[in-house]
Amino acid sequence: MILQIALDTPLRRIFDYRPPAEFAGQGAHEAPPLGVRVRVPFGRRQLVGILVGVAAESDIAAPKLKAALGILDQLPILDPVTFDVLRWAAEYYHHPVGEVFAAALPVSLRAGQPALEMTQRWSLSDSGRQELASPATRRAPQQRALLAWLESRGRATAEEIAAEFKAAQLRTLAARGWVIAETVAPGPEAMESRPSEVALTQAQELSVAAILASLPGFAAHLIHGVTGSGKTEVYLRVIAAAIADGRQALVLVPEIALTPQLVDRFRRRFSSGVMVVHSGLAGGERRDAWRAAHGGQARIIIGTRSAVFTSLPKLALIVVDEEHDASYKQQEGFRYSARDLAVVRAQRAGVPIVLGSATPSLETLENAATGRYTKHVLPQRPGAAQAPRMSLVDLRRHAADQGLSTPAMQAMEHHLKAGGQIIVFLNRRGYAPSLFCNACGWVAPCAHCDARMTLHRRAQQLRCHHCGAHGPVPATCGSCGQALNPVGQGTERVEETLARLFPQAPLARLDRDTASARGAVQTVLDRVHSGEARILIGTQMLTKGHHFPEVSLVVILDADQGLFASDFRATERLAQTITQVAGRAGRESRAGEVLIQTQFPEHPLLNRLLREGYEGFAASALAERREAGWPPYSRLAMLRAEAKDSAGLDAFLHAAADASRSLGEPAVQVLGPAGALIARRADHYRAHLLIETAARSTLQRFLKEWLPQVETLLKVPGLRWSIDVDPLEVD
Repeated sequence: MILQIALDTPLRRIFDYRPPAEFAGQGAHEAPPLGVRVRVPFGRRQLVGILVGVAAESDIAAPKLKAALGILDQLPILDPVTFDVLRWAAEYYHHPVGEVFAAALPVSLRAGQPALEMTQRWSLSDSGRQELASPATRRAPQQRALLAWLESRGRATAEEIAAEFKAAQLRTLAARGWVIAETVAPGPEAMESRPSEVALTQAQELSVAAILASLPGFAAHLIHGVTGSGKTEVYLRVIAAAIADGRQALVLVPEIALTPQLVDRFRRRFSSGVMVVHSGLAGGERRDAWRAAHGGQARIIIGTRSAVFTSLPKLALIVVDEEHDASYKQQEGFRYSARDLAVVRAQRAGVPIVLGSATPSLETLENAATGRYTKHVLPQRPGAAQAPRMSLVDLRRHAADQGLSTPAMQAMEHHLKAGGQIIVFLNRRGYAPSLFCNACGWVAPCAHCDARMTLHRRAQQLRCHHCGAHGPVPATCGSCGQALNPVGQGTERVEETLARLFPQAPLARLDRDTASARGAVQTVLDRVHSGEARILIGTQMLTKGHHFPEVSLVVILDADQGLFASDFRATERLAQTITQVAGRAGRESRAGEVLIQTQFPEHPLLNRLLREGYEGFAASALAERREAGWPPYSRLAMLRAEAKDSAGLDAFLHAAADASRSLGEPAVQVLGPAGALIARRADHYRAHLLIETAARSTLQRFLKEWLPQVETLLKVPGLRWSIDVDPLEVD
């Protein structure tokens, strides 16, 4: 018997081991179940891997085949569907299978800690029942009381017993054999679904009914609802019905910042069983949440990207909120799409999946148009809330004070006097994006990247937003000695300007700089919800599903980012961002207004968004993609590489391109090498090859043949490469 183990290494293979000595010594003929963890020797180390196969023979000679050190689990550590999806993901994304399995487990479980938290529970033994049934005596009345209490309870933990009786009494009963201990996993708590006070719109009712009708089989549903149309209420109704018989639901959200708000709403609706999984949790917290999900105590798991791998043995439904969000795509290491894997998981589990967004990705809209997904439209906000009025502000005609135009300042003053709150959106953090010398033209560069340093005035630092380098702010130009000036605006500078223009309006800022401390995001959101903060300045963190009832005005300071970018998805991201941040205005009784500042008010994208909404933009963008042959009408992959030696990097990519041509695959184009948009980052040069073809099957077949050849190419010292299937960024 040969155990095939997936180990957390960058090697694209599995490893063969003989069964551990105690396993062979027991004379066991049955193989351990796939999915258990196995501790093995690996060089001078010991590693914990996952059993992914059992074979009769190995390509390794028997004398060289090492024995595993121990099998850590009696039962698989992953439910069968998740195990299957992880194997599929390793093949589809062409990533080392051991690293894929490692991504699915908390660190403590990778190290070999127990998969389930076991609890010792005490109950009566047969002799204890006989003693209780015998005539009562005056001796030890408290011991008899404990026996009677245990009989009524069935089983109880030592902690539960200690709350009612002395610990010595339990020890005495155990010594006499009247009680016995059993080690068990904790069972699920009783969950109550509280009724909603919200009346559904007709569109919501139709959506809920259609999704419930698809239970329990697989079906993919797209809820395309305008911002504020009540998508979350649809999720809650559907989940309540899907898990009523003791099953589980998985809810994915794009950002940790969204989690507290959503979790609070779920916990107000469901009495127990709601757990959170995301990278911001401490190791012990993440382990406990994983155990609760795997053991069935957690009925609803709410989490970010990596939660898609959570073991859920009783899965009944998957929800992906804000399905368009780029945060669902992992951009380093194992480059998977959580949204796409969620669809695969639902399909293999035979359960429905609900994808929700006000701005669905073009790929998702195409899937709906071709009938792969069922589309449900929520066209209006419930109650008295109306869509906000949107207009463009031409920055060529209106003066601006540090990025704030005169019409924007006038509108802000009007809305503040009316008691409304305001969001000012700028997707650029820091004080100023560059520090510039007017005398000689010097701009503060990053010493490690082909990029400029960003000024963070409050911290008195220059920081690189690409590699993390930082340093003090120079007093004068290092080239000519003249004074330096901050050029451009970031959220910190806008905050300073607004504090000067509106001194009576308390401000709050939400970006990565202010959100770094634990609990900082919730503190900012609490200030907005309480009404203390009247103006909220922020980056894209503001676009992700927040509900601010009193916000009546949104000002988008720079709508031109993305209009002329080289990435073919840039306009889609821009349209989504504008639509999402605009949707924060007018969500309840206050009428909403949105001002979009631009240097290009005649641009077709901006005008189409105002006239026809996101639907009109998407129809036009899909037509352009079809004509150009870009996804979703073709399939892409990127071979990304980086090295300190630019010549070696170029030679490696040219050799990889030459190897691709030797395969004779005319349906596949390999384009490049081309340098990344920021060619040098963190002292490494970066470049890539773009692989394009019409069919997914053709791409997969090509990669399966090509990548083993890439692995054998010349070894450039320090060079790292990775394959990115279905990349979101191609520059």
